[in-house]
Amino acid sequence: MNLKKWMIAGAAVLVVAGVAPWGVGFLTEQHWQEATQEVNSAQPFLRMQTDKYQRGLLGSEVSGTVTLLDPATGESNQFEFEVKVSHGVTGSYLDFRPTQGWQPEGADWFPEADPKLTLETRVWGSATLELQAPVTQIDHPVSGGSFRSSGGLARLDIGSMGEKANMLMVWPAVVVVGPAMNVSIENIQLEQSLAWLSGDIWTGSGTMTVESVTLQGVQAEPVTLSGLSLTSHSEADRKGERLDSTMLLALDSVALEGEAFGPHRMEVAVDGLDVASWNAFSAVMTEMQTMAQPPAGQSPQASFEQQMAMMQRFSDSVRGLAAAGFSAGIRELSLATPEGPVEGNLELSHPELSDSERANMLMVMQQLTGSLDFSMPLALAEDYPEVRMQVAPLIKQGLLVESGDQLVMAGRMENLVLDINGLEIPLPPLL
Repeated sequence: MNLKKWMIAGAAVLVVAGVAPWGVGFLTEQHWQEATQEVNSAQPFLRMQTDKYQRGLLGSEVSGTVTLLDPATGESNQFEFEVKVSHGVTGSYLDFRPTQGWQPEGADWFPEADPKLTLETRVWGSATLELQAPVTQIDHPVSGGSFRSSGGLARLDIGSMGEKANMLMVWPAVVVVGPAMNVSIENIQLEQSLAWLSGDIWTGSGTMTVESVTLQGVQAEPVTLSGLSLTSHSEADRKGERLDSTMLLALDSVALEGEAFGPHRMEVAVDGLDVASWNAFSAVMTEMQTMAQPPAGQSPQASFEQQMAMMQRFSDSVRGLAAAGFSAGIRELSLATPEGPVEGNLELSHPELSDSERANMLMVMQQLTGSLDFSMPLALAEDYPEVRMQVAPLIKQGLLVESGDQLVMAGRMENLVLDINGLEIPLPPLL
């Protein structure tokens, strides 16, 4: 009796193992079609087209075309690709490659192995997209330039049916040699976590670090940037209606002609951004990019009317974004120099308006307020001709004034008037 039960159970397992890949293959094809539609509708720069999707029991074969578009000029570049799909019990494994191969015929760009681009999916809505890049050596036959890469890894883990993602990139070294400048980059690392909020907005945090970047110009001393990092963080309020976001760019030191100075920091922040208003503004900007190149055969009058309608929508979206209230600016700017620090901050804000105030709102700039504080060592302007040429017009106009051993700028903006060091400048009502 027990043997019979085990035989029945074993048969059931075999049936499931045989049928499951077919179901997984069916779901994979549906997800492929949905993903293609989403990619094409989300932005105007890239278009995917599936030329063939031949699905079998344990695998599928896919071919298609990726088109990169320039909305401003209408120019495009096409790349054909092939995908080999393997169906398992709980997911599929997709192996991508260009139809014409990863390199031109006769080239030896990848002396050790070809790049590998794969996508592993699961039926419960998770996926992993991974690029394994090998050692790369590309030489330009005309200019004499070259590109060298140690190879690296880039991976994107997607979960919660596409509403969460984690990114990772590790790239030990890249060297670019050109006729005007050589660039060497060492130890690039990126980690980013994302969670979809609504529309085009994602929250999360991430960090990118670069150990060093060396720039070597023709007949010039090399400049080395060490300890470069970029950190970002975005979070929404409990209702998901407002967004706060910060970005910090930091650099440990800059080395030039045997002397190093640092650290350097710049922090940019946006507080209280209305999510719905930003999504409306973002949608208008995307449509404006797609309209940069009018459709073939459209009359000049129709193009003009379409552009006027779009400009009105743009103006409405900007007013809506400002009327919801926000503040944004550079919280901290700190640059170390041999003569002393260059420091500053900048803030712009707009109050949240009531419904009646929104109805009577004519311009964004009318209630836009701001502040600016900046200081730099006077010795920078006195000792360096290049700096002196840049700041001399500002000093002459009173926008930079001496305060002890510093050049300072203190500005306030209110009621369409910008006051810098006591000099009032009326602002044109641009928005």
